[in-house]
Amino acid sequence: MRFMMMVKADESYERGCPPNPALVEEMGKFIEETMRAGVLLDTGGLAPTAMGTEIRAADGKLTVTDGPFTEAKEIIGGFAIVQTRSKEEAVELGRRFMQLHTRVLGDAYTGECEIRPMFGPDGA
Repeated sequence: MRFMMMVKADESYERGCPPNPALVEEMGKFIEETMRAGVLLDTGGLAPTAMGTEIRAADGKLTVTDGPFTEAKEIIGGFAIVQTRSKEEAVELGRRFMQLHTRVLGDAYTGECEIRPMFGPDGA
C-alpha cells in the first residue's frame, strides 16, 4: 500500500528560517535508512508559500494568485511517499519521523504529520 505523509510547517518555516542543522542531519539518516529498506519511495521539502502560486476554481472561473497565502491555516512543509504492508506500518514510520523532531528540537517542538492512503495503479 502506498501512503503520502504530509508534514505541516510552523511559523519559522513560512518566515524562511533555515532548518536546524542537527535536524537536517538526523533526517538524512532516517531518509537513507528508509530508502535502503525500500519503504521510502520519494520525499522532499516544499518552499514557503511566498514562492508558490494558487489556482482556484469557483463559479465557473479560474483565479490565479501568487503567494504568500496569508489565509492558509495549515501549510505543508514537506512530504514523503512510502510503501508499506499496512496502514499501521505507515503510521509507525510517521511516528518515528515526528519522534526524531522532538528528540532533536526538544519538548517545545510542535508539529503534525498527516498520513493518507494513495489511490491509483500502485496505490491503495
